[in-house]
Amino acid sequence: MSDFIDARGKECPIPVVMAKQAIADGKLPFTIEVDNRTSVENLSRMASSNGLTAPVRDLSGGAFALDFSRPGDTPAAETVPAAPLPTQSRDYVVFIGRDMIGSGDRALGTNLMRMFFYTLANSDNLPAALLFMNDGVKLPTLDDQVVEHLNTLAAKGVEALVCGACLNFYGLTDSLRAGTISNMYDIVSRMQAAGKVISL
Repeated sequence: MSDFIDARGKECPIPVVMAKQAIADGKLPFTIEVDNRTSVENLSRMASSNGLTAPVRDLSGGAFALDFSRPGDTPAAETVPAAPLPTQSRDYVVFIGRDMIGSGDRALGTNLMRMFFYTLANSDNLPAALLFMNDGVKLPTLDDQVVEHLNTLAAKGVEALVCGACLNFYGLTDSLRAGTISNMYDIVSRMQAAGKVISL
């Protein structure tokens, strides 16, 4: 009997992360239920990129079920754990200079930033460091969800450097809840040493 994952009411990328975790835990085959077309598309793409099948069933009330399995699965094969996904190198840093993603709607941009950190915290390909400057310093001080994800990342060895001058400018120096107060020299040095800098 296959496992069941209820991801209804969860925004992407949470259903994808849940499915990815089930694969990593060797729970194939399994069924995941979602209630939006975006999750269906993202889950289908993730299944395909991992060499899995995931036919979609339309359920009542706008819900969908995707039945994840390996092609040619048999009951005997169900007990074989999935091969772990390869861990990538940490040869990159992420520069966060804003407290939201994009320049459109603030509520959407804030939610996208939270989803970015959630996804990163559940990723196998972690950065060497997170570099917070300007408005970005509001995230490790004021945003409960981001602070939680930063603490998860710290437990996995990802360092967060937070611009001290920026914290001082916004009056947030005593409010830092995740990461380490840093300076321009250290932040620039991390950028120079990285193979790649991703800017948000």
